[in-house]
Amino acid sequence: MDYSYKAKTQTGEIIEGTIDAPDENIAVDVLHSKGYVVLSLAPLKKDIFRSDVTAVLSRPNAKDVVMFTRQLSTLVDADMPISEGLRTLARQMEKPVFRKVISEVSEAVEAGSSLSIALSKYPKLFSTFYVKLVQSGEVSGKLHESLLYLADYLERSQGINSKIRGALAYPAFIVFALIVVTLIMVTYVLPQLLVIFEEAGVEDLPITTRILIWVTDFVNTYFYFLTLGLFVLIYSGWTWIKTPGGRTWLDNAKIKFPSLGVVIRNLYLARIAESLSTLIKAGIPILDALKITSELVGNENYKKIMLVAEDNVRGGGTISEIFVKYEEMPPLFTSMVAIGEKTGKLDFMLEHISKFYKSESDTTIDSISQLIEPILVLILGFAVAILVASILLPIYNLVGIA
Repeated sequence: MDYSYKAKTQTGEIIEGTIDAPDENIAVDVLHSKGYVVLSLAPLKKDIFRSDVTAVLSRPNAKDVVMFTRQLSTLVDADMPISEGLRTLARQMEKPVFRKVISEVSEAVEAGSSLSIALSKYPKLFSTFYVKLVQSGEVSGKLHESLLYLADYLERSQGINSKIRGALAYPAFIVFALIVVTLIMVTYVLPQLLVIFEEAGVEDLPITTRILIWVTDFVNTYFYFLTLGLFVLIYSGWTWIKTPGGRTWLDNAKIKFPSLGVVIRNLYLARIAESLSTLIKAGIPILDALKITSELVGNENYKKIMLVAEDNVRGGGTISEIFVKYEEMPPLFTSMVAIGEKTGKLDFMLEHISKFYKSESDTTIDSISQLIEPILVLILGFAVAILVASILLPIYNLVGIA
């Protein structure tokens, strides 16, 4: 909750401002920790009819976190105190929401909190993986290296996601345009055109024309029912996807989808390998590393596998013993993990696994991108051919009758 305050500084200056805190007592404690004497404190009243559009539009994204992490790494390497570095970065932030977050992190660090604990209060921006690596850097005295690696890691993840979105953007736009054009044709253009054939009494219509007439009549007769049914179907599907069973089904469908499923599976495997390797190198206990990786992987099927592996390791077993039981884990991945466990070089093997599956993903994405365009051209050509044949053939018959 936001509170407005008036306070006196140690130099006697009267200042006013706002502070975000769970309750008044915590707000007062935070102000006291800065050396302020609180003169007044009151909750801010929000107008329920106003919405902070700027805050919604300026939400921080992955790119903002990458830039913040890299800049903080540079300041730490320059031996600047963390609290001062955070204040400096907060002043430079363009997005108000992110500026507020970094300012609050800075205040927490100034009050005696560690950087990792302060960042952990914002899980939507800083994942458990992020926080654990920062904590490892604090303990080992290598915070600069940890932050630098995090920035590189986040950049790589963002680059892969951008590459996938770029590969899918073109076909998604074409499919969307095709649906819109078809809807306009069926509801506005074709009804006026096809009625000519019926009024002229043309009986020997091609099968494609008869199907087109039936579809046009059906859509226009039940248009509102079809629209309502579509919205209900989309809403029901969206609601179901948010359930545990729905998420599991969707995540399973992602990795089994033809062609694209291979890419997605390889990306998940690369993420598992890189996360585990990084956490192990950072000195995180293997049980914690498996737990964090399960939360980071972003797929319910792989999350379940990692949690089962964690239970097996806790009982004295190995990770590879569990991986070999699941078809989602390729034999190559499992065998290399087993070799790493036997030789004591699991982090080294995982790093190589990650590089291999990233390379495989990049190659497959490029090949799919090159294959999508001719396939779409064929689909569009076939659809146009059917539409033209359905309209032109009856016109020729009509001219012949006349």
